[in-house]
Amino acid sequence: MKLNRILILAVTVILAVPLGPTYAKDADLVIYTYDSFVSEWGLGPKIIPKFEALYNAKVQLVSVGDAGQVLNRAILEKSRPRADIIVGVDNNLLARAIDAGILLPYRPQGLSAVPADFIFDRSHRIIPFDHGYFAIVYDSKKIDSPPTSLEDLAHPRFKKKLILEDPRTSSPGLGFLLWTVAVYGDRYTDYWKRLMPNVLTITEGWDSAYGLFTSGEAPMVMSYTTSPAYHVEYEDTTRYRAAIFEEGNYLQIEGMGILKKAAHTELARKFMDFILTEEFQSEIPLTNWMYPVNPSVMTPDSFRYAPKPKKGLSVDPFEIQENQERWVDEWLSVVTR
Repeated sequence: MKLNRILILAVTVILAVPLGPTYAKDADLVIYTYDSFVSEWGLGPKIIPKFEALYNAKVQLVSVGDAGQVLNRAILEKSRPRADIIVGVDNNLLARAIDAGILLPYRPQGLSAVPADFIFDRSHRIIPFDHGYFAIVYDSKKIDSPPTSLEDLAHPRFKKKLILEDPRTSSPGLGFLLWTVAVYGDRYTDYWKRLMPNVLTITEGWDSAYGLFTSGEAPMVMSYTTSPAYHVEYEDTTRYRAAIFEEGNYLQIEGMGILKKAAHTELARKFMDFILTEEFQSEIPLTNWMYPVNPSVMTPDSFRYAPKPKKGLSVDPFEIQENQERWVDEWLSVVTR
């Protein structure tokens, strides 16, 4: 299938009106989140029972897709929110969430323990709970000499060997687009023109991209520096590795926020306090495969295989808000040629 046909299919999916989830009438707290958070191996099943026991409450997790889709749903329901909390607004989506006016400020207990560099919203509408770095993850059985920079990634030796995610629907997809903007500035579209011969496909979200990668469709995928740690922890293999780039890897900080007009604001505040406790933070590495924002929480031994870049790259959230639509439009014009 040609790439432009795949992208047209993605647009069709985006524009389709999704069937609404079934809501529990007796839920004391409703949380919108992304797919991997609610999966059986995700963070949700680990921490929700603890919170429910602590406050004798019933929490409903509603999976809405990827992080960008979570935010889209919350904005669509702005006047009559169905959820109390949204999960997954990161430093790249922050300005859009703030401008939408959907969030209630709250400074949770425990925030003083979080390093200042991770508090990416000084208005405290979005509270950080984990962080990580994007990376090109590669199959070392198929790639002998991994890329060492974005420019090297565009080398002809990697023709049709890379799987990426769509920045319109995926936070890693948006992260990679912004990574190219951070490095190349206004010349980022020239870079994408050089890169496209190496792209096998662009998927709607991270889950499908990584599934294609591990099934052998291509030997490289846009993911996280922590992805290899997962394979060490659960598969006892160092086959999959993360490439650290000379110019730095893009930093992602994930957060949660309370929605305005939420039906259960008091319990939502308690949940925001809970996300910064060691009880919550200690579950992050082996479920969300990110780093805790609480520096007192130790990471497991498998994280020795999660290389940390010397430099974390980023783009100012409000520059993203001002330019994201243009950047995505320009990106789309390149990748659909």
